[in-house]
Amino acid sequence: MVDELRLCLVTDRAQTRGRELVDVVAQCLQAGLPAVQLREKDLPAADLARLGRALRDLTRRHGARLIVNDRADVALAVEADGVQRTSTSLPVADLRAVADERLAIGASVHSLDEAVAAAAAGADWIVFGPVYDTPSKRAYGPPQGPARLEAVCRAVGVPVIAIGGVTPERVVEVCRAGARGVAAISALLAADAPAEATRRFLDALARA
Repeated sequence: MVDELRLCLVTDRAQTRGRELVDVVAQCLQAGLPAVQLREKDLPAADLARLGRALRDLTRRHGARLIVNDRADVALAVEADGVQRTSTSLPVADLRAVADERLAIGASVHSLDEAVAAAAAGADWIVFGPVYDTPSKRAYGPPQGPARLEAVCRAVGVPVIAIGGVTPERVVEVCRAGARGVAAISALLAADAPAEATRRFLDALARA
């Protein structure tokens, strides 16, 4: 699943500039987006599952992966490929007990210690950030910077995905630091042309 995580769109309905989330995601998938993480923290389980099924249909059609943030139950219900653990989720071991081998498990972390602990607990990949300043990630602390990203990549034996202010222009820097991929929210969802933004990311990743 590492190749599919080279570029992951993390959803946020508030970032689409009034456009339907599913429509924006569809444009990105048509341009080659390999992975989508459903992250709508305000939605109740039934509504999250409804949106998840719509995205599952789209991702299957385009051969992409679907990951659900936090909710292993919803991830299983919509037949997603993985679940992304956060600081408020069940521990990785408990998520594994719930999902067995039916779901891959990622972990979102904001420090070296958290990254090492998540990898030791059995996370299949790590999402680390915020690497750069970005409004959507300010609640999680100041930017970590490429040097801390590199330290995390060196310390864990699983793939690390960089998030937080990553743009196509910054892809080379995060990949040089050891990141195996990048995750983006507004850089894709709020783009004037989401498909073109997706292609720019993919081109930058191919060059990196």
